[in-house]
Amino acid sequence: MTANGWLQIALFFAAVLLVTKPLGVFMARVFSGERTFLDPILRPIERGIYWLTGVDASREMRWTEYAASLLAFSVVSMLVLYLMQRLQAVLPFNPQGLAAVPPALAFNTAASFTTNTNWQAYVGETTMSYLTQMAGLAYHNFVSAAAGIALAIAFVRGIASKGRETIGNFWVDMTRASLWVLLPICLVGALVLVSQGVVQNLRPYDRITTLEASNGSEQLIAQGPVASQEVIKELGTNGGGFFNANSAHPFENPTPLTNFFELVMIFAISSGLTYTLGRMTGAQKHGWAVWGAMAFLFLAGVTTAYWSEARGNPILAGTDQHASALQAGGNMEGKECRFGIANSALFATVTTAASCGAVNGMHDSFTPLGGMVPLVNIMLGEVIFGGVGAGLYGMLVFVVLAVFIAGLMVGRTPEYLGKKIQAFEVQMAMLAVLILCATILTPAAVSMVSSFGTSSLNNSGPHGLSEILYAFVSATGNNGSAFAGLNANTDWYNVSLGIAMLFGRFFMIIPVLALAGSLARKTPAPPSSGTFPVTTPLFAGLLVCVVIIVGALTFFPALSLGPIVEHLSMTQGKTF
Repeated sequence: MTANGWLQIALFFAAVLLVTKPLGVFMARVFSGERTFLDPILRPIERGIYWLTGVDASREMRWTEYAASLLAFSVVSMLVLYLMQRLQAVLPFNPQGLAAVPPALAFNTAASFTTNTNWQAYVGETTMSYLTQMAGLAYHNFVSAAAGIALAIAFVRGIASKGRETIGNFWVDMTRASLWVLLPICLVGALVLVSQGVVQNLRPYDRITTLEASNGSEQLIAQGPVASQEVIKELGTNGGGFFNANSAHPFENPTPLTNFFELVMIFAISSGLTYTLGRMTGAQKHGWAVWGAMAFLFLAGVTTAYWSEARGNPILAGTDQHASALQAGGNMEGKECRFGIANSALFATVTTAASCGAVNGMHDSFTPLGGMVPLVNIMLGEVIFGGVGAGLYGMLVFVVLAVFIAGLMVGRTPEYLGKKIQAFEVQMAMLAVLILCATILTPAAVSMVSSFGTSSLNNSGPHGLSEILYAFVSATGNNGSAFAGLNANTDWYNVSLGIAMLFGRFFMIIPVLALAGSLARKTPAPPSSGTFPVTTPLFAGLLVCVVIIVGALTFFPALSLGPIVEHLSMTQGKTF
């Protein structure tokens, strides 16, 4: 580990902190219906959208109608994306003449992008046409992210409301998230990326003759509308790359500056929403307490990942001059030289803490403990800033559990910002938590004991276990990154992972919205001497402990059989 590496991590953290308040204030104004500097341009567009679609912007919804609207929208948009993939061979903007996507893979991809997972079991530049990339995948990058933001705002409204039956209007929230938050930042961000060398065109791929021309060697240079998809990929915590190498590809992420910019984009909205929480509930210190808990968990993860990768593999140290040279700066396997170990460890931690899934290095090549950090980040529920919206409402589920536990400890009815947490709220919170572990562990166990699951592995032993476990953790957590040592483009993995993505998104959303609706109906009571404050470092510490304990109790046995055993074996000179 070097001082330069820590400085880069500190600069990133400072940049995220710098954008948290202004972006949080802006989003609070947008979703509270207050005036912003973009209103003169966007209000007429918003009214036009409501007129065309027949939406009554003044009508609010109960949580059941809000959930039904989200599910109906998701079903229709998923079906459209599936059909677009199946028909892409006869649709326009396909200069490479790419064939239709096979049914199982088309289902997996449609489920993936509808749920903001963006898991990719295909090679983008040889599978998806420009039309599918732009009108299918990039479109879902916007609307799935907007839906997540809308759900977080609905939850915050439920906390802030006083004796109301409604939590907002899904169509209005999603429209405003798209028009005011995502589109303006993406327009500017895409231009920034283009200025740094990220490709943006509709040309056919270029065929060039390499330096080995005497042998008839040629290379196909893939390109396309990359910058416009790259920025929403990061800002919307989507993660699906235009190219198979994702953000390790020089056309997606060419320079250290673009790498830093993309990292900040991944955390920006999720961090800002914590300030929005404090502003809309009238408890700004509570918003900072939630931010502090997220920040602590993130710093613990990036420290572990950087430390492990900087140490390298002890088996290679001193074996010969070539191996020793490779280990001089740490574990460089699977990493881009232009980013180095610090930025690779940082990117891996950020992308899995934020439910993004974009990668600038191969997690499969990380050391066992370095690779365990991304795995644990997702296992904790994607609440360390998390996906746009999803991270906040996921952490608020743990807030309810933390408040409930605090109430038990002091022998009082637990209260959250003046609202009593009773049996129904705890049941919904626990249901959201249990859905994740059941959807991860059950199909992962089936895959590990079945030939159709293990036949796709490139590694045996605990590393192979980690590859399968990571796939279902990533799918259920709607992250989308992979260990890359598993061939997931089989009928079993395409179908089972697609179902896991749908369960991880929508089976968690329903109890979350039910929780929001229940809180909205409650009338807050004034704080008393026995009220547990949710604005202090003590509360932030309790929240961190609850997140870690729930994750540890659920997944420690699986972790001990995978990366922990692999690490101990590595120290004894054995690899898998």
